[in-house]
Amino acid sequence: MKHKTLTQYLVEQQREHKSVSADVRLLIETVSRACKAISTTVHKGALGGVLGSLGTENVQGEIQKKLDVLSNEILLEANEWGGSLAAMASEEMETIHPIPNEYPKGQNLLLFDPLDGSSNIDVNVSIGTIFSILQVPADAAGRDVTEADFLQPGTRQVAAGYAVYGPQTMLVLTVGAGVMGFTLDSEMGSWLLTHENIRIPEQTAEFAINMSNMRHWEAPVKRYIDECLQGESGPLGKNYNMRWIASMVADVHRILNRGGIFMYPRDSRPSGHKGKLRLMYEANPMSFLVEQAGGRAIDGTKRILDIQPQAVHERTGVILGSRAEVERVQAYHQAVTPA
Repeated sequence: MKHKTLTQYLVEQQREHKSVSADVRLLIETVSRACKAISTTVHKGALGGVLGSLGTENVQGEIQKKLDVLSNEILLEANEWGGSLAAMASEEMETIHPIPNEYPKGQNLLLFDPLDGSSNIDVNVSIGTIFSILQVPADAAGRDVTEADFLQPGTRQVAAGYAVYGPQTMLVLTVGAGVMGFTLDSEMGSWLLTHENIRIPEQTAEFAINMSNMRHWEAPVKRYIDECLQGESGPLGKNYNMRWIASMVADVHRILNRGGIFMYPRDSRPSGHKGKLRLMYEANPMSFLVEQAGGRAIDGTKRILDIQPQAVHERTGVILGSRAEVERVQAYHQAVTPA
């Protein structure tokens, strides 16, 4: 069976369906090449001297791994000179990264988490890269891009995706026309379409959540998980399995392929009051993918893609996955916090 390449898919979307512009197509191809380079670096592991931490902290106050910094540099260097971008923003950088003046500038903005799940690097568990593409606002014409230009709700994304570096390296992508999965053929160096029109089952018998935080959860989250744990004799009438990898890319990848619900909710701790995951680099792109695959994504009470960001590094609660399960959790929240 001959598989369609990523480039063929994107050209088809550009020419026949008008779901992607030429400059966004080129940008996605550039990001995908950077992900191939990151994949090669990740898979060298200890042989490449890339494991372990640097002993420094990023803007989030998190200890940086060597691969965090390397992946960030790979993405910056790959995307600076192509002419499709006006600026970039990364989880690893305090502020935005404008395209240097010596390079042509485009009308797009790129946001990325260069290496999600980096706490798993040293134990050889799947990790990944998440990215989101926005357009420069119309009122930014003729001036330098600022951080405020990035503060667009997730509904404004023109494309989003992630690469997962696991037993196979995969790129999962949406340009607003469904969700496609491409597997990296390491011998050919090509991304090949292997998972077409990915759809999440509406209901599930799996949930993913960090149970060690149970004592801090809001009541609606506790109620839902308690009901899952009651199994067939409980109100949900079925037995659930728990899956938790502690890598958002890996957990969401599983859910896209076989259903489930992923929950990293707000909680009562000062550090978790607004949520832990980053809205712009993690929640928005993953929510775009999940919705395009027929699922739902909320912060607890409202749709994540409708949130108006107030800061590039803003955090949010995240509950996403199979539609019926997410809607149940949302109803539990709304019962205690009427709209």
